[in-house]
Amino acid sequence: MSSNAVVHLIDDDEDVRRALAFLLGTTGLAVRVYESASAFLDHAGTSLTGCVVTDVRMPGIDGLELLRRLNASGVTLPVVIMTGHADVPLAVEAMKLGAVDFIEKPFPDDILLGAIEVALARSGKAGRDGAEIEQVRGRLQSLTPRETEVLKGLLTGHPNKTIAYDLGLSPRTVEVHRANVMTKMGASSLPDLVRMTLMAGNP
Repeated sequence: MSSNAVVHLIDDDEDVRRALAFLLGTTGLAVRVYESASAFLDHAGTSLTGCVVTDVRMPGIDGLELLRRLNASGVTLPVVIMTGHADVPLAVEAMKLGAVDFIEKPFPDDILLGAIEVALARSGKAGRDGAEIEQVRGRLQSLTPRETEVLKGLLTGHPNKTIAYDLGLSPRTVEVHRANVMTKMGASSLPDLVRMTLMAGNP
């Protein structure tokens, strides 16, 4: 990764800030740490470069509200959201607000570094890669009607049992369809699936 890239790290947990700042520093990244979204916003401006890595659940301004304020201020820094809870509706909302990725704690170092690499690659670029969007749309079109219904259920945050009840299927059948969706879409996780689907437009 480029040593000129700046990662703006926001987390109210001091131990987390220290650990992640050390990790990112060992990769050659410049890191600026903030104990709250308010502290970051005090320094935010359209001239900032790099990307933002922020926890989603924080006292005061949380990660989603931070995204809203950045959007309203015209700050286009790519944002990676961290969460301690698997929450698909939260991930969907974050992606709709423009988050690059949504990763669940605890995560392997390479997951965070990969998300930051993608964020930094998009930093300063307007819009998304049209080729990637078309590729994702092609994958969506490869889904069967039933798989598309299961995908819609996943995107609303419903567990397999609820999706099964709504579609009149067994939970096991939904599990199979869900696995097929993940494979066909090339998604490594639910947040990854959410990101790709929102990027290409909801099915």
